[in-house]
Amino acid sequence: MRRKTIIPYQSHLVEKARRLRNNCTYSEKLLWKYLRNKQIYGYDFDRQKPIDKYIVDFFCNELMLVIEIDGITHENKLEEDATRQKSLERLGLFFLRFNALDVVNNIEGVLQIIQYWIQENKTPTPFPSQEGS
Repeated sequence: MRRKTIIPYQSHLVEKARRLRNNCTYSEKLLWKYLRNKQIYGYDFDRQKPIDKYIVDFFCNELMLVIEIDGITHENKLEEDATRQKSLERLGLFFLRFNALDVVNNIEGVLQIIQYWIQENKTPTPFPSQEGS
């Protein structure tokens, strides 16, 4: 298992993230049902996670993976979202982005994409005999 990377965040975002967790959208609730409790390959995801000067929908530190759900509030923010994503990618983060309607109407397809990404991008854990080599 990879060590957690410490990623800076602005402390004033903690309370806002808490409010977002308590008032999440249906698509966020639906995806969280499958991401929580390490249900996907044992990876731990957080929701509404402050990172740098932003809050991301879902985040797995071990994979450095951000999952964003773009709903109606993102319709007129394409440029802003792209800038935000580039800024976070400079911190070494990877992004998967889904439309809220896709999450609701095709949760199995969304989960397959997430699982495929993890299989293709995870860092293999060394066998115990190889640790420290």
